[in-house]
Amino acid sequence: MDVSMMRSLLLPLAATVLVGGTLSAHDAHAAAASLASEVNTFIGSKDDGNTFPGASAPFGLIQVSPIGSHYSGWRYDDPKIRGFGHSFISGAGCWEQGGQVSVLPVTGKIGPGADFDTGDPKRFDHRSYASAYTHDGEVGQAGYYRVKLTDYGGIQAEATAQTRAAAERYTFAPGTSEGQVLVNVAQANERHGVIGSSVEIVGDRVVEGRVTTQSFCGGHEYTTWFRLEFDQPFTAHGVWGEEGGVPNGRHSMQGHTKPNGAWLTFALNKQREVTVVSAISHVDIEGARANLRADGMQGGKLLGFDAMRKLAQADWNKELKDVQVQGAGKDDRAVFYTALYHALLQPMTGSDVDGRYRGYDDKIHTADGWTYYEYFSLWDTYRSQNQLLALLRPKEAADIARTMLAIREQGGWLPRWGYANYETNIMTGDPATPFLVDLWRFGALKGRESEAYAALRENAFSMPKLDSRMGGRSGNARYLKDGFVQYDLTFPSKGMDVDPHHGGSATLEYALADCSLAQMAGALGHAEDAATLRTRGRNWHKIWDPDVKDEEAGFTGFPRARTDDGQWYVPNNDHYSPRSQHGFHEGTAWQYQWLAQQDVPGLVEAMHGRDQAARRLDMFFAYDALVADPAHAARKEWVVGPYSYYNQYRYNPNNEPDLHAPWMYTLIGQPWKTATVLNAAQTLFTNAPNGVTGNDDLGTMSAWYLFSAMGLYPAVPGTGQFLLHAPRFARVDIALANGKRLRIEAPGAGDGQPRFVDGVHVDGKSHAQVWLDWEQLQQGGTLRFDLTSTAPEQGWGTRAQDLPAGACAVDGARLDWAAR
Repeated sequence: MDVSMMRSLLLPLAATVLVGGTLSAHDAHAAAASLASEVNTFIGSKDDGNTFPGASAPFGLIQVSPIGSHYSGWRYDDPKIRGFGHSFISGAGCWEQGGQVSVLPVTGKIGPGADFDTGDPKRFDHRSYASAYTHDGEVGQAGYYRVKLTDYGGIQAEATAQTRAAAERYTFAPGTSEGQVLVNVAQANERHGVIGSSVEIVGDRVVEGRVTTQSFCGGHEYTTWFRLEFDQPFTAHGVWGEEGGVPNGRHSMQGHTKPNGAWLTFALNKQREVTVVSAISHVDIEGARANLRADGMQGGKLLGFDAMRKLAQADWNKELKDVQVQGAGKDDRAVFYTALYHALLQPMTGSDVDGRYRGYDDKIHTADGWTYYEYFSLWDTYRSQNQLLALLRPKEAADIARTMLAIREQGGWLPRWGYANYETNIMTGDPATPFLVDLWRFGALKGRESEAYAALRENAFSMPKLDSRMGGRSGNARYLKDGFVQYDLTFPSKGMDVDPHHGGSATLEYALADCSLAQMAGALGHAEDAATLRTRGRNWHKIWDPDVKDEEAGFTGFPRARTDDGQWYVPNNDHYSPRSQHGFHEGTAWQYQWLAQQDVPGLVEAMHGRDQAARRLDMFFAYDALVADPAHAARKEWVVGPYSYYNQYRYNPNNEPDLHAPWMYTLIGQPWKTATVLNAAQTLFTNAPNGVTGNDDLGTMSAWYLFSAMGLYPAVPGTGQFLLHAPRFARVDIALANGKRLRIEAPGAGDGQPRFVDGVHVDGKSHAQVWLDWEQLQQGGTLRFDLTSTAPEQGWGTRAQDLPAGACAVDGARLDWAAR
């Protein structure tokens, strides 16, 4: 929110361009084998990108990463590391998002009056004992993290992770005779409140326990079970609680806000390293134990740290090597592969190794032969990350779709923002519909089409019961009656957000969802539903006020929320401005006016014709400034702040509602302007901690970047159409899961300079249309872009007949300006 993929054969490469020269084919294979090391996990860890730098497997259940003072868990410039937590989500904008089981290696004595005074419970607060650290020598790669703590004599901390188990190695300074490891179960991320916790020291190598947290924008409680197993025995131990420390204690249970944890003492006479293997479960303690045995042990013994790191990075290399890019410098490669890494982190594995998972009914179920997933930021991911997974990871996409149906069966309704095993009701609109319809369109619901359609129809034509935690389309009563969601800030909510609080944007989201579902309904033989939904796909008209004028810009006609009496919303100063946020969720009418991509002909007509629509887009993007200063204009003209959604009339690259807007140029026959905007937007993605624009939102912004860089974008949900544009790289090779290969060629690209499409060829044949269908992409082959450095205002993509028909335009109309 802003609250806000791939295994196959390695493609043969003729050459891979890196900083400093060109590699041979043999060296290119070697480069592919080390793609995990090209990932820079610090990208997005500053300026509220909210990514975490630590270790995770693809779609991993467990992550190990530092905890600092930032609400999301970590910020690159946090002054101290409080501990290394064992659960994180990547890029979300809400508070309370992980960091459970905070572990930190320290030195010093523990006892009455000692360095860690057992008589003072405040001494066991991780904000008190947090360590300074240095970025010098810090490493953040796919599957591996390393940092040096500069307090406590200097301790090197490393982390790696497989799907259900992780490992940390702590190397104490030379000459250190005794080290301590603190396991804090009462504290997590800065704003992640622990409701209750327990810890148990088992034997002389193991710590187990459970942590119940209230998470994600004040959401519901859920429990994480954990097991930590060390590679050597500890020589002393103890626990702490609200009354202080208890040497030799083995168990402690505490309630909300109460300190709780354990310390373990290790003799360092023979070696300076202490390794701990960890596992978590959302089912029970046996789940954590089984997960550790499966992914943290081999032959009945703990995996060594280096052995697990080798396995972890090999897994990432398999994932990353299925997309090969050429014609790019070192920084561009780092940005690309880090974006791919971030897009493959979630949703996260929710079922334990034995298939058990905790459902939305809080009961234990079993996923037999498939993986159950958790953490669905659907308002964000339906726009780009979902389609990327479907393209690159169809098996995972199928299990994600199956998970969504299981949530509906066990929780009573489809989710909106599912966190662990409950619905948060964060964000608005109906993201579940375009999300699942696209998965259907991409083949991920084979054999479950009827079940999926029943769930989606129920969601589109009705509402959950009042006593259900699920919110569904909370504005459906008015929408089904009058075609719009009322703007009513007094409407009761089941969570932080509810659709009538943002009636204008909710109406636009519902209409887009209806149009996507109409396509599924028609394909499955539900003709009457399809006709109804197609008509509802034009409900954006219901909140389009043709009389609203932006006085400064001079444009007339904008979306505007309606109140409960059906009248246009009027603010208390009696002047409505389309630059205001009233009725729109994390945006303004200027940004949301483009969320009608399912009916471009109708939208263009409402904007008084193609020329006026183009002028409006030019102002929205500050197009003249982009042309004059392509390297810097985006940051100057668009970026205000990660949460500066309101009172804006420019494109907001930090948030989701207008992510598709650059392709509106393509949909009105001006594709060269799409290229200009994308080239400018890509300057916001850099090989630096602030290299993600806005919250990454569980890989959404990263997936957007990947599509923009590859030359494809799924702008209209449910159509299966990928709009074409100038790629950033000279060549992209994609190994499809069906064994075929898609090669995207764009000679001349790769230097970061603006390039425009002069022509497109598919397998050597000229391709005039501005899109490719999903079915065409699945055939693989070669997609070639002929590029030019001069914007061609005539030629490819500028004829009306080469644009797609409006998915929900009246009578399936195409945009036609020939008669104007």
